[in-house]
Amino acid sequence: MAKKGSLLVVDDEDVMRDVLGSLLTDEGYGVDLASTGEEGLDKFQQKPYEVVLLDVSMPGKGGLRTLEEILKLDAEAVIIMITAYATFDTAIAAWQRGAFNCIKKPFDNKEILKLIASGVRRRRKDEERRALRQTLKRSTQSREIVARSDKTLEILSFVEQIAPARTTILITGESGTGKELIARAIHNHSSRSDKPFVTVNSANLPAELLESELFGHVRGAFTGALAAKRGYFEVADGGSIFLDEIGTISVETQSKLLRVIQERDFTPLGETTPRQVDVRIIAATNIDLRQAVEEGTFREDLFYRLNVISIDLPPLRERSEDILPLAQHFIRKYNAENGRHISDHISPEIISLLEAYNWPGNIRELENVMERAVIIARSDQLQREDLREEVLRPKAVASSGAQQLTTHIDLSRGISFYDEVNRFQVELIRRAMEITGGHQSRAAKLLGMNTTTLNSKIKYYRIQKDVK
Repeated sequence: MAKKGSLLVVDDEDVMRDVLGSLLTDEGYGVDLASTGEEGLDKFQQKPYEVVLLDVSMPGKGGLRTLEEILKLDAEAVIIMITAYATFDTAIAAWQRGAFNCIKKPFDNKEILKLIASGVRRRRKDEERRALRQTLKRSTQSREIVARSDKTLEILSFVEQIAPARTTILITGESGTGKELIARAIHNHSSRSDKPFVTVNSANLPAELLESELFGHVRGAFTGALAAKRGYFEVADGGSIFLDEIGTISVETQSKLLRVIQERDFTPLGETTPRQVDVRIIAATNIDLRQAVEEGTFREDLFYRLNVISIDLPPLRERSEDILPLAQHFIRKYNAENGRHISDHISPEIISLLEAYNWPGNIRELENVMERAVIIARSDQLQREDLREEVLRPKAVASSGAQQLTTHIDLSRGISFYDEVNRFQVELIRRAMEITGGHQSRAAKLLGMNTTTLNSKIKYYRIQKDVK
């Protein structure tokens, strides 16, 4: 591709093609010529062009029809219409169909060169934005937020609502619940989405290094500072910074962080002059910051500055409807990464085991379990032996309810645990279906599961029902 840009000239007049071809080639453009709309379309399909110069009046398809068909192939194509009939109606018709601009014959060389240069700049900016969108799309796909439960869907709706603001946000929740995913979603739904998203895990950095990493330093600021270094806040300028495990930072660093929030500036180590910064702060923690404030390990004023808007992520055990779609997502993900072809149609037995487990490590633990299962599976369908032992043999949780459910079972001669569990599931499903008059979605709500899971269990256990 020519350095200045690649152009396609479509005009049925030999003289016009020759004049434009010579002029644009001399200016350093790569130029291809076509004498009809059909020929122009064929060339456009075979090779990318940054600008198309298209005559309005041509035999055959004609310029406006060719314009429409090029835009069907590439909605962002930059097309300059050339017309000897410089009427207002012609220009309006071309613009309405998506033309970048129009120019009339005879034209001034400087005028058309200026217009083409503007078109090339427009095309390259569009391509940069398209590449960025693809990058963000891949990023989102690789870090997908899978949501089916009402709780998660409510959180995502709230994320869309608050994302456009600059307000500081505090995300709380157990380890592994997806706090960074939510932070990325907030950034990607904001006007800052084309700016940096910088992640800082405070717990992974020693206290003496964290301040330097956050705010940067000048050469000689401390022993080992052989060169100046930009801090994370400066790198994130214009974008967002995600401060994970915010509860672990020292009181001294908390004071400087408070200044960034209040004054929107910071001072690198070794400097005396503050630097202005425009950064949205999204913080996260898995500890109770209110308790940390009471214990004197976290500044109260910083807590209130961070806690303007808070999002509390429930543990996976409290949103069991998300377990099946998450498990299917991880199967597809690790199939792709490892060249496997494990079916994401999970059997009711496996679903039951996954939903019965407590998931102390939350989504991160589920991902680990599914990655291992995909890798070690001996068939294209997951089997119970592909799951980790702790999922197959979860620790019993003592409760009066559990004791009541098992009082009728004679354990003295031994039983089949999974037969009893399956029998109990069938009885629960039958009772729910009776109460709701066979209405599956209502029965699923009573049982705290999604309708898809209930339907698969009904089919698996061959439960008779009157589906409504």
